[in-house]
Order: sequence, then structure tokens, then C-alpha cells
Amino acid sequence: MSIRIFSLAFACLAVTGCASITNDTTAPVRFEAFDAAGVEVKDADCKLENDYGVQTVKTPATFNVRRSSKDLQITCVKAGEADGRGVAISRANGGMAGNILFGGGIGAIIDHNKGTAYTYPQWIQIVMGKLLTFDRKVDVEGKPNRGEEIVAPVASK
Repeated sequence: MSIRIFSLAFACLAVTGCASITNDTTAPVRFEAFDAAGVEVKDADCKLENDYGVQTVKTPATFNVRRSSKDLQITCVKAGEADGRGVAISRANGGMAGNILFGGGIGAIIDHNKGTAYTYPQWIQIVMGKLLTFDRKVDVEGKPNRGEEIVAPVASK
């Protein structure tokens, strides 16, 4: 009888997904904005958008962003400043790795669909007038992710 109960409990845990148990559907992300000279731009209105919808935040702020497997599109506006834009790359987190390691195939699918298996960078610094990418792979604990500028390729003639 105890083997049957243990098996049932294990099956229930397997279908819920590792990341669903260890991660919430949102994660805190710090947002700041700066001008080209490196001066902080306060009260920039930032629109955050992924496949779960649109959220807004004023800089500087730490905000709970909805997790997703899709990248987070960021647009910050402030009167007198050029718009600052960014793309926060979504990366699989430890919960997804746990699903793969422990054979929770169903859990991996659930966590992927709920977005709980993914994480964005923890501290994003938008630069007004630029388009930047922010990759969690280069995050350093306690330090801002300053991003990498995306430069449009020059069209050949």
C-alpha cells in the first residue's frame, strides 16, 4: 500500500513541473534609464511586452515581470529624450534543467507553456536613444546589465 501512495505522490509531482514548484510566474527585474552621457533619467515611462501582454513601469523601479519563453520588448519614453529600446533575452532557468535531468518531460512542457522555466536579466539599464539587447548569460550578481547595442547593418549597393 505504501508503494502505491509513494508512486501516486511522485506522479503528481512529476506532472506539475519542477519550475512550477520552485518558480513563480513573475520575477523581479530592476529597470533604470540613462541618457547618452550616462546621467540617470528618472520617471521614464517604460512599456514591457511579451506574449503574456503589456506592462508599464516608471524608472527607476524593481517590477515583477511575467515570465515567458519569449523575449521581453522594452520601450522607454520621456519628454526631451529620444526613445530608449531594449530586448531582454529569455533564457531557460534551473527549473527546466531539473525537469530534463529527472525525466519530467510532462513537467518540462507545462513549465515551458507557463513560462516558469524562463528568466530575464535581473537588472536592466536602458540608454535613451539606443536599441540594446540584454542577455541574462552575462548577468553578474548585484551589478546592472548594461546591454549590447544593436547596430543596423548598412545596406550594400
